[in-house]
Amino acid sequence: MSGTTVRPVRRRSVRTFVPPQHGAWAMLLVPYLAGLTVAGFRWPDLPLLGAWLCGYLLSYFGFQAVKTRRPGRYREPLLLYAPLTVAFAVPVLVGSPRVLVFAPVYAVLIAVNAVYALRRRERALVNDLASVVQSCLIIPVVAVIAELPVTEVLPAALVVLLYFTGTVLYVKTMIRERGVSAYILASVVFHMLALAAVSPLGPVPALVFALLLARAWLLPGRPLTPKRVGLLEIAASVLVLIAIA
Repeated sequence: MSGTTVRPVRRRSVRTFVPPQHGAWAMLLVPYLAGLTVAGFRWPDLPLLGAWLCGYLLSYFGFQAVKTRRPGRYREPLLLYAPLTVAFAVPVLVGSPRVLVFAPVYAVLIAVNAVYALRRRERALVNDLASVVQSCLIIPVVAVIAELPVTEVLPAALVVLLYFTGTVLYVKTMIRERGVSAYILASVVFHMLALAAVSPLGPVPALVFALLLARAWLLPGRPLTPKRVGLLEIAASVLVLIAIA
């Protein structure tokens, strides 16, 4: 009896500080790893990862506070992640102050997220795409830290941007917009265009995006659970990183 009591308490404790958004971790880690793959590692990349993850957690609970109009409910995670984000961001700014050039773009995209949270429409397509752009911007941030021209990482950024944009459309056809023909058509057409866009980058990116096109074409309508859809996307993320490498 006590064991069954402890488990729900622990689960609630974890959810207080960790959001149930499993797909978000791929959107955070894949672009970051893609940036390191292309630009190489510099010491500010380590605190950058901390600021990147804590900043996401801070924004998630901040948007929940905006959505529910109950900021007190999220007081604990906000008080935890706000100072952690600042603590990790300071050494990044000291080591590479040029990354501040991206601040205005992030501010605009976060404002878009805040508006949709206020309207309680976080699952809107535009809001999802704003989040995709935010995640992909970390690739040029890593390039700036490495003191490389941003143009050197643009192919990798393009691959990741096309992958996650297509994934947004594809996942909607599998879960929230399941059976909606307009979304299925949009997903397939986008993946066709994405394949055409990455084909000049080499045979491996072309093969990976051909597989992504196949899954966008063949899987909608099949009885896959959200968990299985997520597992397939983990595999797809690995393939995208291989294509970039």
